[in-house]
Amino acid sequence: MEIFKEGKVYEVLLATKSNITPVGVVRKDNRLNFRLFEGKSANDIRNHPYGVIHITWDVELLVKAALNLPVEVEFEDAKSIPVKKIKGLPSIEGRVEFLEREIKDKLGKAHVLECSLVPTYKNMRPMLFPPISRADFYLLEMGIHLTRLYVATRSLNVRESQKLYSKIWQSYRLYKKLGGESELAEKIMGFATAALRWNP
Repeated sequence: MEIFKEGKVYEVLLATKSNITPVGVVRKDNRLNFRLFEGKSANDIRNHPYGVIHITWDVELLVKAALNLPVEVEFEDAKSIPVKKIKGLPSIEGRVEFLEREIKDKLGKAHVLECSLVPTYKNMRPMLFPPISRADFYLLEMGIHLTRLYVATRSLNVRESQKLYSKIWQSYRLYKKLGGESELAEKIMGFATAALRWNP
């Protein structure tokens, strides 16, 4: 847990009974706190309150998981809880305590779970991954903005949809300028354009 400085947000992967999703975690004492919006992972936690936090430097894996695109990972049984974990990644297993609440922002109201993972087993052996480049940060931003664009277009919030599309386009241009070569960037631009066209 020492690698997580208290109060700082870290982007990690959460594995639940039937899903993996990126979450931003914040350490407080010996707990990792995060928020889940409605979806598979939130349903899993409600019915089966266990999870595995995985540390990865693979931005494409984080983005694909956020967009529910196929990911190439191998799973194995967790050591201390009845959940599968991603093989080969540093991980923290634990029981998840949660509170349900409603939040409101410029995209509207949302039902969320405020979660706290209490560790039951840690496997933090060092892993050798290439460092994340500045280009990779823009790819991650594109993925995050795309998930918000989907919400804005579904709620017919035209102004916010256009702003988010603009942010995706700006991030894409910077990603390419900094040497980014992933096909995922092209897919995100296609998804964003389609979302704007079908839900103007």
